[in-house]
Order: sequence, then structure tokens, then C-alpha cells
Amino acid sequence: MIDFCREHGIPFELCGKIVVATDETERPLLENLYQRGQQNGLKNLKKLSAGELREHEPHVNGIEGIFVPQTGIVDYKLVAEKYGEVLRRSGADIHLSEKVISLKDNEVVTDKATYPARLVINCAGLYSDKVAAMSVDPLNVRIIPFRGEYYKLTKEKEYLVKNLIYPVPDPNFPFLGVHFTRMAKGGVEAGPNAVLAFSREGYRKSDINIRELMESLLWPGFQKVAKKYWRTGFGEMYRSFSKAAFTRALQKLIPEINEEDLVTGGAGVRAQACDRQGGLVDDFMILESKSAINVCNAPSPAATSSLAIGETVAGLALKRLS
Repeated sequence: MIDFCREHGIPFELCGKIVVATDETERPLLENLYQRGQQNGLKNLKKLSAGELREHEPHVNGIEGIFVPQTGIVDYKLVAEKYGEVLRRSGADIHLSEKVISLKDNEVVTDKATYPARLVINCAGLYSDKVAAMSVDPLNVRIIPFRGEYYKLTKEKEYLVKNLIYPVPDPNFPFLGVHFTRMAKGGVEAGPNAVLAFSREGYRKSDINIRELMESLLWPGFQKVAKKYWRTGFGEMYRSFSKAAFTRALQKLIPEINEEDLVTGGAGVRAQACDRQGGLVDDFMILESKSAINVCNAPSPAATSSLAIGETVAGLALKRLS
């Protein structure tokens, strides 16, 4: 991604981030994360004491941390637009706003056209399971949409965050937890929470699709997840409607944050794969069938890892086509 941005003149900044343990129970999880980073080849990871944490982020609350120098920020819309430009220049056609109806032998049928295809690569995100089910039977995974809602710091309080501040992730729950991110276009985002979206494209609380909601609620895997994590789910839902509760979650990392320091930001929907046994898939999932390669789970950092994921998928495709 860095090479791509440099090659195409897309501004980026390797600002680094800190991962913060705020109480004693998080020390072993932080150590595990540090060891994973080293095993995956990250150079110059640095353990931070409480005092060293505040050298990086003067307003953070923590007893120990990790500094990750490889983390950077970029305006990903610019990256996506450049992808499209490069593809078109290479001779590719891009057709937008078409719904895939079926995958038949050597062709893709949409609501607008039929396209011949030696091989289909499905990266349909929130609908990746729908497309995968056209070629994989049985498909034992379903996309459950989770909305992540953000606040932004007011201009006057942006000084509280220099770069990126993350909590220690919960290994049992594949969501990042509320964190602070300095944005490439300016400003600081705080969040997100993670609440069940009532529609696959439920970017607002008022977006409800009864059929899609029932598909989520009736999936055996989701029912097992809900039974196991109902307290966590209710907590996330409560934060969705309570700015005070959201603020308290943020104060765990930066105690100086107050409700009046936050203004409503945007929201995203995570295409979370959930298997039939009740597992929330926390890694990339690629399922192959006779006619297709299906990317059925692409969690964060799928955007900034997209070229590496693409290289992997392209390798599978070239092997099949040759």
C-alpha cells in the first residue's frame, strides 16, 4: 500500500499508533499482542511504560502499552478512486449498481446484463454470502451486519489526540473496541461501537429491512452468539442511544473527554461472517467452488491490506485458469 501511494502520488503518513492497557487484567493480552506482532515480522515494536505512553500521547490513561511504528493514515477514497483509474487504464470495465441474480455455467447474470466468465471472484462485502451461496452448497457461514457509529472531537479538543490510540482487543470478540483516530483529511474520530444493523446496508438507526433482519436473527450461529454475548450486545446498543455511555467508554482511554467535546460523526457497516456453530470469524475467509473464488470475510485492516489480499486471490485465480 505504501508503494502504491508513493507510485501514484497519494498522500499518506506513517504516524504510528499506541495500544493501551488500562488495567492489570489487560497486561497478559497486551503481551500476547506484542508477541504476535514480533512473530508476524513487525520491526521496532516498542513496549511502553505508563510514563512512556504519555510521551506519545500526553492525555492518555494507561498502565502499559505498545508503540506500533508501521501504522499510518491515508484518505482511502483517494486510494479506491486510483484503483478504478488504474483498472480502466489496463482495459477493465467497471459496471456499478447492478444486482447479481445468478451464477450459471461460465456467466454472471445481473438485473441489467449477462456477462461471460471463465471464473468469478466474489468480493461482494455485505452480500458476499448471497453470491457465494450461488456456487457453494451448503454454505455454512452468513454475513451478519454490524453498524459502527462514530463521534468526532470538536476542533477545540482535537489536541487531546496526537495520532492513533487503541485499546487492547478482546480476543473473544472480533471488534476493535472504541478508539481514537486522527484522520488524513483532518479531525479526530472516536469510536466505533458495534451494534446489530437492522438492514445489510443499515447505516442509520432508522434503516430497517425486515427480511434481512429476520435472516440474521434466525441464523443458528447468530442465536448462539447472542446467547453467549448478550450482555456485551446490550452494552453496545445502550452506547448507541446514550451519548453519556459512549463518553464513559472513551474516558477509559482519555479521562479528559466530556460529552460536549463530541459531535456526531459517520457510521459504517461491518460485514461480519458468522458460522453455523456460533463463531464470529475473526480472520480472512476465502471459499473456493468450481466456478468461483469467494472472499466471505475481510475484517479490518482489509482496506489497507487490499493489495496483499488481492495478490493472494490473484494467485488462486491464475492457478485455476492455467
